[in-house]
Amino acid sequence: MRTDLIDSELAVLLAQSSERAFREIYERNWKLCFLSARKRLNNEAEAEEIVQDIFCKLWRRRTSFTLTRSFENYFAVAVKFEVINQLARRSRRESYERQAASAYVDADSSMQETIDLQDLKTQLQASINRLPDKCRAVFRLRYEKNYSQLQIAETLHISEKTVEAHLSKARKTLKANFGAALGMLICFF
Repeated sequence: MRTDLIDSELAVLLAQSSERAFREIYERNWKLCFLSARKRLNNEAEAEEIVQDIFCKLWRRRTSFTLTRSFENYFAVAVKFEVINQLARRSRRESYERQAASAYVDADSSMQETIDLQDLKTQLQASINRLPDKCRAVFRLRYEKNYSQLQIAETLHISEKTVEAHLSKARKTLKANFGAALGMLICFF
C-alpha cells in the first residue's frame, strides 16, 4: 500500500475495512493524539487508554465513518471530547472516594475499633470469590492487574460492552455488601 495516500483516500479504504489503511492512519496520528491527551490529563496511562479507545471506536465505525475535513481535525476533536469525559470520570471517582472516606471516618468510633481493614479486605475477597466466574475474572483484571477495558476484552476474548456489563454487575453486587466503604476498599484491593 502506498504511504503517500491523502486522508480522503485513506478514509475510503478504511470504509472498505482495509486493515492496512487503518494501520497507516494509526501510525500517522497516534503520537500526536497521545501527546495532546497526556498534556491535558497529565497522566500517561489515562492518555494511552483514551487514545486506544478512540482508535478502537474508529475501527468499529469504519464502515459508516465519513471524514469531513482531515484525520488531524477528526482526532483533535475526538481527543478533546475523550479528555473531557475522562476528567469527568476522574472527578466522579475522586468525589466518590472522598464520600467513602468521609463515611468511614464519620462511622461510630466503637465500630471502627471492632472492624479493622484486614477484616474488610477478607470480607471483600470472599464477596469477590462469590461473583460468577467471568464477572470475577473481569473484576480481578481491572482492579488487581489495572487492565483497561480494552485489554480485558482482548485477554478474555469478549466485547468491551460485555466487560462493562461484568464490571457494573460486580460493583453493584459489592456495593450492596459494603455500601459507601466500597470505593475505599477497592483502593486497597
